[in-house]
Amino acid sequence: MTPLALVLLIGALLLILALGGYALYLWRRVWRNERAVAEAQAQRHAALAADLRVLASSLLDEQLPLIEGAIRIKVLLDNYDSALGQDPRCQVFQLLFEATEQVPTHAAWKALDKSERRRHEASFSALELQHKAEARRSARWLLDEALPKANDAA
Repeated sequence: MTPLALVLLIGALLLILALGGYALYLWRRVWRNERAVAEAQAQRHAALAADLRVLASSLLDEQLPLIEGAIRIKVLLDNYDSALGQDPRCQVFQLLFEATEQVPTHAAWKALDKSERRRHEASFSALELQHKAEARRSARWLLDEALPKANDAA
């Protein structure tokens, strides 16, 4: 083998080693980023579970109005696990959400005249009487069976 061929061969091998090292470096960055994304998703999932536990407990302790609690639980369930949100034991939250989604909120609620507000409040009361027991059963089921225990989520 000629000296020139030998130098070219060594140069090619060094280039291959350098490119292989750079490829390994890039793959490690990808794996590290994937791990970071997975950890962030796990933390978000755990935070949503903790928030759901607080809302379900508050609903059971009657520290939160039923309609408001059901709406908040439904929205968090959709973000936590959409399949869990579609579970028949959680359908009451979806039902209450749908029954009240046309009701104005925040500034629009304050802008309503009193008779319109009273009409919505009467609707809320009727919904609460009709669905309170089922919503409480669903909240209890979430706490006891569906959501991870508080110390498991951490």
